[in-house]
Amino acid sequence: MMESIIRCRKCGKKMKSARVDDYRIKLSCVCGFSEYRSAPSATKAINPHFSKESLLPLTFDDSGRFFFEQRADREQKEIITLEEISMLASSDYNLEEVLKAVVEKTARRLGVDICSIYLWDGEYLILRATHGLAQEAVGKARLKIGEGITGSAVEAKKPLLIPDVSADKRYMYFPETREEQYRIKTMYSYPIFSGTEPFGVLNAQTVVSREFSDDEIYFVSVIANLILGAVKMRKKR
Repeated sequence: MMESIIRCRKCGKKMKSARVDDYRIKLSCVCGFSEYRSAPSATKAINPHFSKESLLPLTFDDSGRFFFEQRADREQKEIITLEEISMLASSDYNLEEVLKAVVEKTARRLGVDICSIYLWDGEYLILRATHGLAQEAVGKARLKIGEGITGSAVEAKKPLLIPDVSADKRYMYFPETREEQYRIKTMYSYPIFSGTEPFGVLNAQTVVSREFSDDEIYFVSVIANLILGAVKMRKKR
């Protein structure tokens, strides 16, 4: 069987592929550009935590760009593209600009009121970007692993979905974020790890009760991987 060659959309060179998990393959180029694609159906391992129907189907256009497409039984069929964020992650923009764009685009795609990124500096999880909270809180709001729902997600090493934060004693308010004015209801906190080392957290919050579908949860996991790649790439420069 002839090997399928995938060319980099940035420089045109042949890309290398590596499996990330049961459902994703990472394509990497020597120029530094990388992107994620779904694993071929024939090679997906059985995962008891996900049904086949819960996976985001991929759609490719003629130029090789890829999109996550929501299932047709939704009221309105939308096309969710990760190309913007993947290109931002591999761009020459500084980290602050990239993270700010990521939270804005993620909030719009998920339809949430607030989206924030915390990064671990070895001692604290520090707010590095937010869409919805006060911008002056960036760099100031911080907590330790185990503190708040954000820190608890890192401590537990798994995402936490809190339907009503007012009923969870772990939830912490930061005066500088001015989040009390939003009366936040639901919070989804996704911890980001580099191997076994804590790296940060991606938070999504809403002011009304909200359920997150399997598609949306998977979408958040892909964004988290892109954040990880974006930060690591800039540390190497």
